[in-house]
Amino acid sequence: MSERTAEEIAQAHKACLDGADTINVVIATHDLGDDATRDNFGHDMTLDEKKARVTRSVGYLKHQKTLDDWGSEDFTVIDAAISSADTFTGE
Repeated sequence: MSERTAEEIAQAHKACLDGADTINVVIATHDLGDDATRDNFGHDMTLDEKKARVTRSVGYLKHQKTLDDWGSEDFTVIDAAISSADTFTGE
């Protein structure tokens, strides 16, 4: 694999932050229970569908974290989302 450019790394990091946001939003919607409305992303998903969505997103984040060329990118939010996802899905 060729080395990623700084722009490619920045884009990949943004994609990771977007994945972390998806995880956080799906879990937050689930936590609303019956109070979730159509304004809440995933309000119409079953628990299994929510877990599948979170599992896909966290799989991407975990894969991206294995790359060793991140430089000084901050993974605090991403690491927190991974932890939340693992708890939510029972991993």
